[in-house]
Amino acid sequence: MIDCGFLSDEMSARVSEFLIVGGGVIGMMTALQLADAGRHVTLLERGECGREASWAGGGIVSPLYPWRYSAPISALSRYSEGAYPELSLRLLEETGIDPEYRQRGLLYLRVDDEPQALAWAREVGKPLERVGAETIYAKEPNAAPGFDSALWMPTLGSIRNPRLCKALRARLQAMPNVTLREHVEVEALDVADGRFRGVRTSAGHEAAERVVVCGGAWAGQLLAGIGVTLPVRPVRGQMILFKASPGLVERVVLKDGRYVIPRGDGRVVAGSTLEEVGFDQRTTETAKGSLYDSALSIVPALAECPVEHHWAGLRPGSPDGVPSIGAVPGIEGLWVNAGHYRNGLVLAPASTRLLVDQLLQRTPVVDPAPYRLGGV
Repeated sequence: MIDCGFLSDEMSARVSEFLIVGGGVIGMMTALQLADAGRHVTLLERGECGREASWAGGGIVSPLYPWRYSAPISALSRYSEGAYPELSLRLLEETGIDPEYRQRGLLYLRVDDEPQALAWAREVGKPLERVGAETIYAKEPNAAPGFDSALWMPTLGSIRNPRLCKALRARLQAMPNVTLREHVEVEALDVADGRFRGVRTSAGHEAAERVVVCGGAWAGQLLAGIGVTLPVRPVRGQMILFKASPGLVERVVLKDGRYVIPRGDGRVVAGSTLEEVGFDQRTTETAKGSLYDSALSIVPALAECPVEHHWAGLRPGSPDGVPSIGAVPGIEGLWVNAGHYRNGLVLAPASTRLLVDQLLQRTPVVDPAPYRLGGV
């Protein structure tokens, strides 16, 4: 259910088994996995679920340049890439909403560290290969002319993240052991004598046995209120959407850190910027122009397509992009899953599985040590 009003006395006294703060893709997948395990979950979101960074991203189901990332990110990424096809089919079956998972591969145009990329691929067994102009233009006839080589990864997939978020939200709404409460802002965590007691919200106090903070870029602020340092900061990213015809772009194409991503209806997403501007979510004409120029340098024919939308989101930046996943030291009952930086969607299935494994005392899907808050 969705409750946008104030809590009754009876509701205020209710104690949730698990309380999740934040309704992005991390929070919703955490709720889904706990509910699948038969647990009762309450999810609190200050706006509408899936409308912040989870909605704003591009939906590539891999780090952009995976060979440049550390082992902790790679471990989560490998698990998540394999989880998305099944999750997408499940959500389509259960909700009727298609998250549009597409496994059409990725073309890397102009990679400066190609030898390192190919060495990484051999080491981890990824089908990344160097291809020539004939292959480039056979796969993407509308790619910018003049490229005589590229890297090609045929197994990479993408998902239409707004539809993924919509499907996750619909599934949670239909589950009897999930209480979804939107437009309820968590104002402070209630901690006493080293134990979590509940949260103070815009709709009153909410008690719970255990809480998981999945607040994205805002997670650091929330934990700072109880004296816990979480190295998460907002990093703005802007993107644009071209209204293109089906077939203009068939797969993800990446060049110089910028990318174009086709959708099932032909539209093309182009992104993205990296801006250290605090919690400012405004779009700028400077960024729009830069994204437009980058997109046309990849697919010049996009010049004939109108820009239909321009938006911004705040990523949860963290040192080296490694998220904090696990118990908050020194406070019983308080857990965190935040700091995924540019890879929230990429890492979501694995990072939420790792957290839920720990919550339910199951064997962790990956070693939890690299993700512990404060390294303890």
